[in-house]
Amino acid sequence: MIKSSYSSIQVHREAICNCQLCPLGNTRNKFVYGDGNPNADVMFVGEAPGQREDEQGVPFVGRAGELLDKILAAIQFSRQDIFIANILKCRPPNNRDPLPEEMELCFPYLKEQVAIIKPKIICALGRVAGQALLSTTTPLGKLRGKWHEYESVPLMLTYHPAALLRFPSYKRDTWNDMKMLKAKYDSF
Repeated sequence: MIKSSYSSIQVHREAICNCQLCPLGNTRNKFVYGDGNPNADVMFVGEAPGQREDEQGVPFVGRAGELLDKILAAIQFSRQDIFIANILKCRPPNNRDPLPEEMELCFPYLKEQVAIIKPKIICALGRVAGQALLSTTTPLGKLRGKWHEYESVPLMLTYHPAALLRFPSYKRDTWNDMKMLKAKYDSF
């Protein structure tokens, strides 16, 4: 596990909330740092804020966020139990996929978040988050359903809640992934 040079999530948030490393800093409404329990054992990581997140400054607040809340409840978690962050802290225009250079500039922020929170489990939500955390281009379908590691932390990949809204057939696989995550959590 990496060590953080920041004493707390709040200190880190304040240090980076005015980031202008890439052009997204000029187009965002709100910097979306992350949300939840700063001492969480489980951390969920998405790709980037959407329109609602950009308006409110909180990750996963739209329809995908509502579905994530239901998924969490199904495995006896709430947002107060976990921490949620994204690879990018600013919304890409028109909700496009993050560009490689944007992810490269923003990824150190997520790395610091992991170092500060020290989760026992990380769950990557979607292809972009999973591939970024594993430094791979392997398709999500080949990565999900088994355990990986990020900085010595067990890492589970599953479908992004927005994908579940578009492709309900992914729900069964996601449920199986969440059962694996819960079983690992219960084993600690």
